[in-house]
Amino acid sequence: MLSSGKGKSFKDAGSRIFQQETDSQAGIVRLLGARAPTAVRDLPIGKVVANPQQPRMTFHEETLNELAASIREHGILQPILVRPAGDEFQIIAGERRWRASKIAGKESIPAIVERFDDATALEIALIENLQREDLSPLDEAVIYKKMTGELGYSIRNLATKLGKDKGYVENRLRLASAPDDVREMVTQRYDTITHAYELMKIEDKKRRRLLVKQVLEGQLTLVRLRDRVARVLDPKATEPRPAPEIPKLRDDALLAATRKLNEALADLARAISGEAEGAIGDGDRQNLAKFLTISRARLDNVVARLRSRS
Repeated sequence: MLSSGKGKSFKDAGSRIFQQETDSQAGIVRLLGARAPTAVRDLPIGKVVANPQQPRMTFHEETLNELAASIREHGILQPILVRPAGDEFQIIAGERRWRASKIAGKESIPAIVERFDDATALEIALIENLQREDLSPLDEAVIYKKMTGELGYSIRNLATKLGKDKGYVENRLRLASAPDDVREMVTQRYDTITHAYELMKIEDKKRRRLLVKQVLEGQLTLVRLRDRVARVLDPKATEPRPAPEIPKLRDDALLAATRKLNEALADLARAISGEAEGAIGDGDRQNLAKFLTISRARLDNVVARLRSRS
Protein backbone atom coordinates (compact mmCIF):
# COMPACT_ATOMS: atom_id res chain seq x y z
CA MET A 1 0.00 0.00 0.00
CA LEU A 2 1.10 3.56 -0.59
CA SER A 3 2.08 5.87 2.22
CA SER A 4 -0.78 8.05 3.52
CA GLY A 5 1.56 11.06 3.27
CA LYS A 6 1.60 10.94 -0.53
CA GLY A 7 0.18 14.08 -2.13
CA LYS A 8 1.14 16.48 0.69
CA SER A 9 3.80 19.13 0.25
CA PHE A 10 7.23 18.84 1.78
CA LYS A 11 7.75 22.62 1.70
CA ASP A 12 10.94 23.70 3.49
CA ALA A 13 12.90 20.45 3.69
CA GLY A 14 11.62 19.13 0.39
CA SER A 15 12.49 22.20 -1.62
CA ARG A 16 15.92 22.41 0.00
CA ILE A 17 16.69 18.77 -0.71
CA PHE A 18 15.96 19.03 -4.40
CA GLN A 19 16.85 22.61 -5.37
CA GLN A 20 19.85 21.57 -7.46
CA GLU A 21 18.09 18.83 -9.40
CA THR A 22 14.86 20.74 -9.99
CA ASP A 23 13.67 18.29 -12.63
CA SER A 24 12.97 15.74 -9.89
CA GLN A 25 11.67 18.16 -7.26
CA ALA A 26 7.98 18.30 -8.14
CA GLY A 27 7.41 14.56 -8.28
CA ILE A 28 9.21 13.83 -5.02
CA VAL A 29 7.77 16.74 -3.09
CA ARG A 30 4.26 15.42 -3.80
CA LEU A 31 5.21 12.09 -2.24
CA LEU A 32 6.45 13.43 1.08
CA GLY A 33 4.30 14.36 4.03
CA ALA A 34 4.62 17.74 5.76
CA ARG A 35 7.64 17.62 8.00
CA ALA A 36 9.66 20.01 10.05
CA PRO A 37 12.83 21.18 8.28
CA THR A 38 15.73 18.80 8.85
CA ALA A 39 19.30 19.97 9.23
CA VAL A 40 21.90 18.92 6.68
CA ARG A 41 24.51 16.57 8.13
CA ASP A 42 27.98 15.81 6.81
CA LEU A 43 28.19 12.01 6.66
CA PRO A 44 31.37 9.92 6.14
CA ILE A 45 31.06 8.71 2.57
CA GLY A 46 32.00 5.18 3.65
CA LYS A 47 28.95 5.09 5.92
CA VAL A 48 26.58 5.78 3.04
CA VAL A 49 25.38 2.76 1.07
CA ALA A 50 23.35 2.29 -2.10
CA ASN A 51 19.75 1.20 -1.97
CA PRO A 52 19.46 -2.48 -3.01
CA GLN A 53 16.02 -1.61 -4.42
CA GLN A 54 17.53 1.09 -6.63
CA PRO A 55 15.45 0.94 -9.81
CA ARG A 56 18.11 2.42 -12.03
CA MET A 57 20.38 -0.18 -13.63
CA THR A 58 22.62 2.02 -15.77
CA PHE A 59 24.93 4.81 -14.66
CA HIS A 60 26.84 6.33 -17.55
CA GLU A 61 30.55 6.63 -16.76
CA GLU A 62 30.98 9.74 -18.89
CA THR A 63 28.26 11.74 -17.14
CA LEU A 64 29.42 10.54 -13.72
CA ASN A 65 32.93 11.76 -14.49
CA GLU A 66 31.54 15.13 -15.58
CA LEU A 67 29.60 15.41 -12.34
CA ALA A 68 32.70 14.38 -10.37
CA ALA A 69 34.69 17.18 -12.04
CA SER A 70 31.98 19.66 -11.07
CA ILE A 71 32.02 18.38 -7.47
CA ARG A 72 35.81 18.78 -7.28
CA GLU A 73 35.49 22.40 -8.39
CA HIS A 74 32.28 23.54 -6.70
CA GLY A 75 31.58 20.91 -4.07
CA ILE A 76 28.23 19.20 -3.65
CA LEU A 77 25.63 21.91 -4.07
CA GLN A 78 22.70 19.69 -3.22
CA PRO A 79 22.57 17.24 -0.28
CA ILE A 80 21.42 13.69 -0.86
CA LEU A 81 18.47 12.13 0.96
CA VAL A 82 19.13 9.05 3.13
CA ARG A 83 17.50 6.99 5.87
CA PRO A 84 19.14 5.17 8.81
CA ALA A 85 20.08 1.54 8.14
CA GLY A 86 21.77 0.14 11.26
CA ASP A 87 25.16 1.83 11.57
CA GLU A 88 24.94 3.04 7.97
CA PHE A 89 22.75 5.33 5.89
CA GLN A 90 20.87 4.06 2.87
CA ILE A 91 20.41 6.36 -0.11
CA ILE A 92 16.85 7.24 -1.04
CA ALA A 93 17.61 9.98 -3.56
CA GLY A 94 20.94 11.20 -4.94
CA GLU A 95 22.91 8.06 -5.80
CA ARG A 96 24.52 9.76 -8.83
CA ARG A 97 25.91 12.51 -6.56
CA TRP A 98 27.19 9.87 -4.12
CA ARG A 99 28.88 7.86 -6.88
CA ALA A 100 30.42 11.00 -8.39
CA SER A 101 31.62 12.14 -4.96
CA LYS A 102 33.47 8.83 -4.53
CA ILE A 103 35.09 9.33 -7.95
CA ALA A 104 36.05 12.87 -6.90
CA GLY A 105 37.78 11.48 -3.81
CA LYS A 106 35.46 13.09 -1.27
CA GLU A 107 35.60 11.72 2.28
CA SER A 108 32.19 13.02 3.32
CA ILE A 109 28.91 14.02 1.70
CA PRO A 110 26.16 16.43 2.81
CA ALA A 111 22.91 14.59 3.49
CA ILE A 112 19.49 14.97 5.03
CA VAL A 113 18.54 11.99 7.16
CA GLU A 114 14.85 11.06 7.28
CA ARG A 115 13.02 7.97 8.49
CA PHE A 116 10.87 6.46 5.74
CA ASP A 117 9.16 3.10 5.53
CA ASP A 118 10.14 0.79 2.68
CA ALA A 119 7.16 1.68 0.47
CA THR A 120 7.71 5.43 0.73
CA ALA A 121 11.48 5.12 0.24
CA LEU A 122 10.95 2.99 -2.86
CA GLU A 123 8.37 5.37 -4.28
CA ILE A 124 10.65 8.39 -3.80
CA ALA A 125 13.53 6.56 -5.51
CA LEU A 126 11.29 5.53 -8.41
CA ILE A 127 9.85 8.99 -8.98
CA GLU A 128 13.27 10.62 -8.75
CA ASN A 129 14.68 8.32 -11.41
CA LEU A 130 11.70 8.80 -13.74
CA GLN A 131 12.55 12.51 -13.94
CA ARG A 132 16.05 11.86 -15.30
CA GLU A 133 16.68 13.00 -18.87
CA ASP A 134 19.21 10.20 -19.45
CA LEU A 135 16.93 7.43 -18.20
CA SER A 136 17.14 4.43 -20.51
CA PRO A 137 13.94 2.81 -21.86
CA LEU A 138 14.85 -0.40 -20.03
CA ASP A 139 15.29 1.36 -16.69
CA GLU A 140 11.99 3.13 -17.29
CA ALA A 141 10.34 -0.23 -17.95
CA VAL A 142 11.72 -1.71 -14.71
CA ILE A 143 10.47 1.30 -12.75
CA TYR A 144 6.97 0.91 -14.18
CA LYS A 145 7.03 -2.76 -13.26
CA LYS A 146 7.99 -1.95 -9.67
CA MET A 147 5.30 0.72 -9.40
CA THR A 148 2.59 -1.66 -10.60
CA GLY A 149 3.93 -4.80 -8.94
CA GLU A 150 5.25 -3.52 -5.60
CA LEU A 151 3.42 -0.25 -5.00
CA GLY A 152 0.00 -1.30 -6.24
CA TYR A 153 -0.51 1.21 -9.04
CA SER A 154 -2.94 0.19 -11.76
CA ILE A 155 -1.74 0.81 -15.31
CA ARG A 156 -4.39 3.49 -15.79
CA ASN A 157 -3.50 5.28 -12.54
CA LEU A 158 0.19 5.12 -13.32
CA ALA A 159 -0.37 6.53 -16.82
CA THR A 160 -2.45 9.36 -15.37
CA LYS A 161 0.12 10.15 -12.69
CA LEU A 162 2.94 10.30 -15.23
CA GLY A 163 0.96 12.09 -17.91
CA LYS A 164 1.54 9.18 -20.32
CA ASP A 165 -0.79 7.33 -22.67
CA LYS A 166 -2.04 4.00 -21.25
CA GLY A 167 -0.68 2.15 -24.30
CA TYR A 168 2.76 3.71 -23.72
CA VAL A 169 2.89 2.35 -20.17
CA GLU A 170 1.67 -1.07 -21.32
CA ASN A 171 4.42 -1.26 -23.95
CA ARG A 172 7.08 -0.33 -21.42
CA LEU A 173 5.80 -3.05 -19.08
CA ARG A 174 6.12 -5.54 -21.95
CA LEU A 175 9.72 -4.43 -22.40
CA ALA A 176 10.45 -5.19 -18.74
CA SER A 177 9.63 -8.84 -19.44
CA ALA A 178 11.44 -9.03 -22.79
CA PRO A 179 13.96 -11.84 -23.50
CA ASP A 180 17.57 -11.13 -22.56
CA ASP A 181 18.77 -10.67 -26.15
CA VAL A 182 16.07 -8.06 -26.84
CA ARG A 183 16.82 -6.22 -23.58
CA GLU A 184 20.52 -6.18 -24.42
CA MET A 185 19.73 -4.73 -27.86
CA VAL A 186 17.76 -1.86 -26.32
CA THR A 187 20.55 -1.27 -23.79
CA GLN A 188 23.08 -0.88 -26.60
CA ARG A 189 20.82 1.23 -28.82
CA TYR A 190 17.88 3.15 -27.37
CA ASP A 191 16.54 3.80 -30.89
CA THR A 192 15.68 0.10 -31.32
CA ILE A 193 12.81 0.08 -28.83
CA THR A 194 10.13 -0.21 -31.56
CA HIS A 195 12.16 -3.03 -33.10
CA ALA A 196 12.10 -4.70 -29.67
CA TYR A 197 8.30 -4.92 -29.63
CA GLU A 198 8.39 -6.68 -33.01
CA LEU A 199 11.14 -9.11 -31.96
CA MET A 200 9.25 -10.08 -28.81
CA LYS A 201 6.67 -11.76 -31.06
CA ILE A 202 9.24 -14.42 -32.04
CA GLU A 203 9.68 -17.34 -29.64
CA ASP A 204 12.39 -19.12 -31.67
CA LYS A 205 15.58 -18.01 -29.86
CA LYS A 206 17.93 -18.76 -32.76
CA ARG A 207 15.89 -16.78 -35.29
CA ARG A 208 15.36 -13.94 -32.83
CA ARG A 209 19.09 -13.68 -32.04
CA LEU A 210 19.90 -13.50 -35.75
CA LEU A 211 17.42 -10.68 -36.25
CA VAL A 212 18.71 -8.85 -33.15
CA LYS A 213 22.24 -9.04 -34.57
CA GLN A 214 21.07 -7.66 -37.92
CA VAL A 215 19.19 -4.80 -36.24
CA LEU A 216 22.24 -3.81 -34.17
CA GLU A 217 24.41 -3.87 -37.30
CA GLY A 218 21.99 -1.58 -39.11
CA GLN A 219 21.00 -4.23 -41.65
CA LEU A 220 17.25 -4.18 -40.90
CA THR A 221 15.01 -1.14 -41.01
CA LEU A 222 11.79 -1.33 -39.01
CA VAL A 223 9.78 -1.95 -42.20
CA ARG A 224 12.04 -4.84 -43.26
CA LEU A 225 12.01 -6.27 -39.73
CA ARG A 226 8.22 -6.29 -39.66
CA ASP A 227 8.25 -8.17 -42.95
CA ARG A 228 10.74 -10.74 -41.59
CA VAL A 229 8.74 -11.22 -38.39
CA ALA A 230 5.53 -11.69 -40.38
CA ARG A 231 7.21 -14.38 -42.49
CA VAL A 232 8.51 -16.17 -39.40
CA LEU A 233 5.10 -16.15 -37.74
CA ASP A 234 3.14 -17.21 -40.81
CA PRO A 235 5.35 -18.43 -43.70
CA LYS A 236 2.41 -19.47 -45.91
CA ALA A 237 0.66 -16.12 -45.70
CA THR A 238 3.80 -14.28 -46.75
CA GLU A 239 5.05 -16.48 -49.55
CA PRO A 240 6.16 -14.33 -52.51
CA ARG A 241 3.66 -14.14 -55.32
CA PRO A 242 4.73 -15.71 -58.62
CA ALA A 243 5.94 -13.24 -61.22
CA PRO A 244 3.31 -12.45 -63.86
CA GLU A 245 3.70 -14.27 -67.14
CA ILE A 246 5.19 -12.38 -70.05
CA PRO A 247 2.54 -11.64 -72.67
CA LYS A 248 3.05 -13.34 -76.02
CA LEU A 249 5.40 -11.45 -78.31
CA ARG A 250 6.04 -12.13 -81.98
CA ASP A 251 9.47 -10.58 -82.13
CA ASP A 252 12.13 -12.92 -80.68
CA ALA A 253 14.45 -10.03 -79.78
CA LEU A 254 11.70 -8.29 -77.80
CA LEU A 255 10.79 -11.54 -76.07
CA ALA A 256 14.43 -12.22 -75.04
CA ALA A 257 14.92 -8.67 -73.77
CA THR A 258 11.66 -8.77 -71.80
CA ARG A 259 12.58 -12.09 -70.17
CA LYS A 260 15.98 -10.74 -69.12
CA LEU A 261 14.33 -7.67 -67.62
CA ASN A 262 11.79 -9.83 -65.75
CA GLU A 263 14.53 -12.11 -64.36
CA ALA A 264 16.66 -9.15 -63.32
CA LEU A 265 13.74 -7.58 -61.44
CA ALA A 266 13.05 -10.89 -59.66
CA ASP A 267 16.72 -11.17 -58.60
CA LEU A 268 16.67 -7.56 -57.41
CA ALA A 269 13.49 -8.13 -55.37
CA ARG A 270 15.05 -11.17 -53.65
CA ALA A 271 18.22 -9.24 -52.82
CA ILE A 272 16.30 -6.30 -51.38
CA SER A 273 13.99 -8.53 -49.31
CA GLY A 274 17.02 -10.09 -47.67
CA GLU A 275 16.36 -13.66 -48.83
CA ALA A 276 20.02 -13.72 -49.75
CA GLU A 277 21.75 -13.43 -46.34
CA GLY A 278 24.16 -10.74 -47.49
CA ALA A 279 23.05 -7.34 -46.22
CA ILE A 280 22.82 -4.27 -48.45
CA GLY A 281 24.89 -1.40 -47.09
CA ASP A 282 23.48 2.08 -46.57
CA GLY A 283 25.39 3.52 -49.51
CA ASP A 284 24.21 0.79 -51.87
CA ARG A 285 20.62 1.19 -50.75
CA GLN A 286 20.65 4.90 -51.47
CA ASN A 287 22.34 4.46 -54.85
CA LEU A 288 19.99 1.63 -55.78
CA ALA A 289 16.96 3.78 -54.90
CA LYS A 290 18.27 6.53 -57.22
CA PHE A 291 18.99 4.03 -60.01
CA LEU A 292 15.50 2.51 -59.78
CA THR A 293 13.91 5.94 -59.82
CA ILE A 294 15.76 6.74 -63.05
CA SER A 295 14.89 3.32 -64.49
CA ARG A 296 11.21 3.78 -63.65
CA ALA A 297 11.20 7.11 -65.45
CA ARG A 298 12.73 5.45 -68.53
CA LEU A 299 10.18 2.62 -68.42
CA ASP A 300 7.31 5.08 -68.07
CA ASN A 301 8.66 6.89 -71.13
CA VAL A 302 8.83 3.61 -73.11
CA VAL A 303 5.27 2.68 -72.07
CA ALA A 304 3.98 6.11 -73.06
CA ARG A 305 5.65 5.85 -76.48
CA LEU A 306 4.23 2.35 -77.08
CA ARG A 307 0.73 3.42 -76.15
CA SER A 308 0.88 6.55 -78.26
CA ARG A 309 1.51 4.39 -81.34
CA SER A 310 -1.24 1.84 -80.69
